[in-house]
Amino acid sequence: MCSTCGCASGELRIEGVSGDALHSHDGGGHCHHHGGHAHSHQERAHGLPYAPRRLVDIETEVLAKNNHIAAHNREHFAAASILALNLVSSPGSGKTTLLTNTLLRLAPRQACAVIEGDQQTANDAERIRATGVPAIQVNTGKGCHLDAQMVHQAVHQLAPENHSLLFIENVGNLVCPASFDLGEHCKVAVLSVTEGEDKPLKYPHMFAASRLMILNKIDLLPYLNFDVEACIDNARLVNPQIDVIQLSATTGEGMARWLAWLEQQQCA
Repeated sequence: MCSTCGCASGELRIEGVSGDALHSHDGGGHCHHHGGHAHSHQERAHGLPYAPRRLVDIETEVLAKNNHIAAHNREHFAAASILALNLVSSPGSGKTTLLTNTLLRLAPRQACAVIEGDQQTANDAERIRATGVPAIQVNTGKGCHLDAQMVHQAVHQLAPENHSLLFIENVGNLVCPASFDLGEHCKVAVLSVTEGEDKPLKYPHMFAASRLMILNKIDLLPYLNFDVEACIDNARLVNPQIDVIQLSATTGEGMARWLAWLEQQQCA
């Protein structure tokens, strides 16, 4: 179980990777949560009292281990000139639709690959592969986020081409993925206009950690009570440097600006 957020990872599955080759992202000192508190196995084994300091130590160890693997991933991406982007959002924002329509426009002239993160099913990976782009599914089971080790194993299984674009579609969650560096170039937060314009204020760590906010499903604005400017202002309250692109992955409006942004990141 992840001692940072409390999610479990015992049902982790990566396409093409045997169970023996999978590694837990929390090491050996995992915790069980009961009624709002937690006891580590090490504390129970030695008859030690519940110690909040121990939980802080475990969380620090988890993130330090993750960051070490993320640094390795980043070095690998740099050496192969792979631009890796971590797409994050709440469930239902339209990440997969955005990704499939992006690939249909981009893949004919640019090598691409996708790592799909979901708790269960390979539905999204199958949608990606239908575009002709290679994709690998990572099922996190009860886990609520991808971590650097999962990405490391998925990348070696997927083997993206040099000079390619690697999209990492994270599990739908605006909390835990903010804390886990995957070795990506940057995070891209996808927010749909069917959500509240105060989402950046409710989940500030995610929007502070993202370089770009995509405001998706703008074709629905005539039917909604959604204040676009207030949403952008809220995002820039927590991250004054964040870029914003408004688009509709369904109709294609604004997609040209998104593709131009991707090209700009590759050139940079």
